Amino acid sequence: MAVDTTTAAPSHPEGDEGGEEAVRPLLSGAPAEVEDEELDIRYAPYARRDAYGPMGRGPLSAAQVARLVLAGVVLLPLRLVAGVLLVVAYYLVCRVCTLFVGGVGEGRPRLQGLRREAVLRAGRVLSRAMLFVFGFYWIPVSDRSFPNAEDVPKDHYEELERPGAIVSNHVSYVDILYHMSASSPSFVAKNSVSKLPLIGLISKCLGCIFVQRESKCSDSKGVSGAVTERLHEVSQDENSPMILLFPEGTTTNGDYLLPFKTGAFLARAPLQPVILRYPCRRFSPAWDSMDGARHVFLLLCQFANYIEVVRLPVYYPSEQEKQDPRVYANNVRKLLATEGNLVLSNLGLAEKRAYHAALNGLLCQS
Repeated sequence: MAVDTTTAAPSHPEGDEGGEEAVRPLLSGAPAEVEDEELDIRYAPYARRDAYGPMGRGPLSAAQVARLVLAGVVLLPLRLVAGVLLVVAYYLVCRVCTLFVGGVGEGRPRLQGLRREAVLRAGRVLSRAMLFVFGFYWIPVSDRSFPNAEDVPKDHYEELERPGAIVSNHVSYVDILYHMSASSPSFVAKNSVSKLPLIGLISKCLGCIFVQRESKCSDSKGVSGAVTERLHEVSQDENSPMILLFPEGTTTNGDYLLPFKTGAFLARAPLQPVILRYPCRRFSPAWDSMDGARHVFLLLCQFANYIEVVRLPVYYPSEQEKQDPRVYANNVRKLLATEGNLVLSNLGLAEKRAYHAALNGLLCQS
């Protein structure tokens, strides 16, 4: 297996991982006088590479401003209304399918047979429709998930089609829409999501794992335990949905891959690796250094958006990887980096926050 050991940023070289957890630099934020270019180099995985610049507040030409105003008046309202209607439609499907079904109040309706099939099929269709509304008209998929028959033992082939989780790089909230349109997985969400209007019931029907991250009893170990338990459940029950996991723990600009958290690898279960890329001309759908409202506005104001998908073969852990989740996580990470032409970085969420703080400091000075 090819291994990409390229450093993420010149100021933070990454040594040989060899199964060890990447050591993250202790950064408290860049000084206010540091220029944007130097910040972009230091925090390369979070630097925007599109026409809108850092935090989406870069200078625009008169033609770009005119185009943005026109899209904001014509395209934005249409897409917002269509998006809301699609969410309401899916909610109604979930509401009908959960009538007289137990488990709704506990956070996981016990859907079986046609009810479950209706929820899954509607989720795939409506998620794809939502992507279309958002400007993702065509999604090219390079599917390498089916290896040659001669390479797979006959008694092992069915297992290859039933991994416990989808493991993907994390670039944008759009990632979730794509994965829903492709395989309708469950995912980890804050407990408050289960109480949201419309979205709450939808997330319950998808079999999401709800965690209270602010609580001491739901720290990373607790979340990992819940994920591990669900992975074991998936391996034993074909009706249990796979889990969608983003081991990086935060989003990047799509060119880098951050260190993986080991929670997805503790169950020693096979995984389905998926790589997402967002090529762009003006606005990048990557959610890196921009606030949510501004990002949604610019995304919906761009007529066409692009996403490319690579589905890799199901990854089965070796005995060494089963014994050490860090080795398992690092090997899957290197595979994604190699196949997706991504650069390995040793930065994390703390550095992302430092980058945002530094950018806000520069904006206040300007």
